[in-house]
Amino acid sequence: MKKILLTAFLFLSSSLLADIIYVSNEKDNTLSLIDSKTQKVIKTIEVGQRPRGIILNKDKSLLYICASDDDTVQILDTKTNKIIGDLPSGDDPEQFSLHPNDKHLYIANEDDAVITVVDVKKREVVTQIDVGVEPEGMAISPDGKIAINSSETSNFLHWIDTSTYKIIHNTPVDQRPRHIEFSKSGDKIWASSEIGGTVTIIDTKSKSKLQTISFKIPGIYKDLIQPVGIKLSSDGKYAFVALGPANHIAVVDAKTYKVLKYLLVGKRVWQLAFVENETKLYVANGVSSDVSIIDVKKLKVLKSIKVGRYPWGLAVIASK
Repeated sequence: MKKILLTAFLFLSSSLLADIIYVSNEKDNTLSLIDSKTQKVIKTIEVGQRPRGIILNKDKSLLYICASDDDTVQILDTKTNKIIGDLPSGDDPEQFSLHPNDKHLYIANEDDAVITVVDVKKREVVTQIDVGVEPEGMAISPDGKIAINSSETSNFLHWIDTSTYKIIHNTPVDQRPRHIEFSKSGDKIWASSEIGGTVTIIDTKSKSKLQTISFKIPGIYKDLIQPVGIKLSSDGKYAFVALGPANHIAVVDAKTYKVLKYLLVGKRVWQLAFVENETKLYVANGVSSDVSIIDVKKLKVLKSIKVGRYPWGLAVIASK
């Protein structure tokens, strides 16, 4: 009986807690904070100019914000929701990735064709790495050994050895690669090509292409189908792909690479983020200035929440 009561108490307690979803609003220079339980915006925070990529540190105590038009990465204390400092990011930071060591931030500088590596503890630049024209996407392998950047104009993925900061391989992909996502085990990467209209899956060991996925939505012109953000479920079942001005999320079988379903969301869908238990997926819709919520089990869009203008990036702090 005690065990049953304890289980019931823990279930009830967890159901009362809420994850907090941070959303960067590119045009308003703000962050919107959404409560996952009430599904409402509970706070709006003013930040730097044109915030885009956002990412949390390992213990979720800090949120890093690409303030692109300020040429800096801001540091926000998630307990107080106050900006407590800046990092020397290089020009026009857009996307970045934090190394598993929780120390080195790899930042794509779109205007300078470099990757800036910053020590977030010392708040100083470690090095800069020359890459292709208009670097955009940035991802680091789960073991921390490889960083991969996509260059939008050069149409390459650049593989960087994080121990030497040297480029060790270049993979050509379709036009205007935007986002890169590692599988949980790190054995594959998924890379979206916005103008090419495809997602390429690559084996990280051999660096060979396994599959290129194209998308076709009835009633939507092909040139509007522009893949950007990608999220992979931890169970290896699904890949969710944001299709930009097509206003849909593609649900892909992550094992067979077959498109299972298209989900209609808001206008100009950008990036995506799971809540902690991955039962819900939040997606940022830039032009309609809202965030859609997807039920992952039912593969159904539940509702949309109005946020600031041109929401771009998302990050989630789990309930405690």
